[in-house]
Amino acid sequence: MHLFEICKWLQHTSVGVAVSESLWLFPFIETIHIWGIILLVGTTGVLDLRLLGLILTKQPFSQLHKRLMRWTWTGFAVMLITGTLMFVSEASKMYQNDAFRLKMLLILVAGLNAVLFERITYRRVASWDDAAATPFGAKFAGFVSLIVWVGVIAAGRWIAYV
Repeated sequence: MHLFEICKWLQHTSVGVAVSESLWLFPFIETIHIWGIILLVGTTGVLDLRLLGLILTKQPFSQLHKRLMRWTWTGFAVMLITGTLMFVSEASKMYQNDAFRLKMLLILVAGLNAVLFERITYRRVASWDDAAATPFGAKFAGFVSLIVWVGVIAAGRWIAYV
């Protein structure tokens, strides 16, 4: 089955129809989606700025990481659930939307960046944890993360206009 056919099928499921035909459901879900963005990008942004040495430089990164990751994952889960619900209500339209495709690509890049950071750079956190200046790999991961998440947010806004 072609991916576009799957999108058309999704859009015509009971969930897709309920969300798209309800006067209040889509805006409600979108509002919750924005709260997920705030949680995810807010906590990630704090970690990224710490990696870049711009804030909280006296705070060990590992402690900050431990305190914020629960909220980061909560924001991601909220975004995933609400984003899926919004997608299902307009799946065939989103399939053809370049801004939506860019957003999904950037989310994939953000995830890859996070995985690489966790598996490579964060494994050696004990050697740089208390330092105000983090190693190049940590700074690079933080910089990429900030840029990519700004791109995700921008692409998400552009979806309505493309």
